[in-house]
Amino acid sequence: MINVLESSLTFPEKIRAAFFPFISISIKEELQLALFKPPYRENLFLDGVFDLFDEKRNGVIEFEQFFHSLNVFHPYAPMVDKIDFAFRLYDLQQTGFIEREEVKQMVIAILMESEMRLSDDLLDQIIDKTFSDADADRDGKINKEEWKDFVMRHPSLLRNMTVPY
Repeated sequence: MINVLESSLTFPEKIRAAFFPFISISIKEELQLALFKPPYRENLFLDGVFDLFDEKRNGVIEFEQFFHSLNVFHPYAPMVDKIDFAFRLYDLQQTGFIEREEVKQMVIAILMESEMRLSDDLLDQIIDKTFSDADADRDGKINKEEWKDFVMRHPSLLRNMTVPY
């Protein structure tokens, strides 16, 4: 299967420049401004996506990095790539595990973006249920294999990992 986004990288430079004026995004704030317009506030999800797209870890998302990372959102992208991307997005501290506090921070960020509020008790119940379902070895953190199994049982977790074209 030919990956449409990856194949776009083989376009001659003139054609690519004509069709894709996007060259790079140099800081997270530029991406946030482009997507949300002012006023904007801290966005944990967007920060995580920026960090994952910034493959060189230099604070810049270059054209090639953008398209390479965007591949995961293609409808025909392998499920394993979507699972891995989502895992890395939730692994805020980049420890190789998703910990309770990371899930809590992400849930709070998502709720804030939706302008929803939940009581601390309800939030704790959601996180307890998540870890009860996902943390198979009960060590208080979710490893990649546990995440994969959890997502396979709850595929709606990846619903936002596919952008229709």
